[in-house]
Amino acid sequence: MAVPKKKTSHAKKGKRRSHWNIASPNVSRCSHCGETCRPHRVCSKCGHYGDREVLVIDN
Repeated sequence: MAVPKKKTSHAKKGKRRSHWNIASPNVSRCSHCGETCRPHRVCSKCGHYGDREVLVIDN
């Protein structure tokens, strides 16, 4: 079984893990109400998907 001869330094470990970040979610504007929402999903504020009303939301 392979065993490392030296301890991995903090810098070496950090360089290896530099791509372990979390990407921020994409946001777009609703074409009906203008609120920010995730793309290709029903708007949670107005209930529209594109130009169709999918959900009836009572305010």
